[in-house]
Amino acid sequence: MRKSKFTEIQILAILGEGEAGLAVAEVCRKHGISTATYYQWKSKYAGMSANELKRVKELEAENSRLKRMHADLALENAAIKDVLSRKL
Repeated sequence: MRKSKFTEIQILAILGEGEAGLAVAEVCRKHGISTATYYQWKSKYAGMSANELKRVKELEAENSRLKRMHADLALENAAIKDVLSRKL
């Protein structure tokens, strides 16, 4: 996936301009983005504040860490069961 040249905080600021009453076409022209990009961002970040966005990122990082931990433990468990079944 391509990395955006805008940070999430900048995206929230751009969306805030659109919500403040500025025309979407004007906002897009000002920041050099397409209207499709604007509406994709709006669907993803609509109604979020900077604090909420930070919390979501923290939760996503924690979730991925827990998924990796679960996969490691499941693999270890399967290996232990395999070794035990060979001994019996």
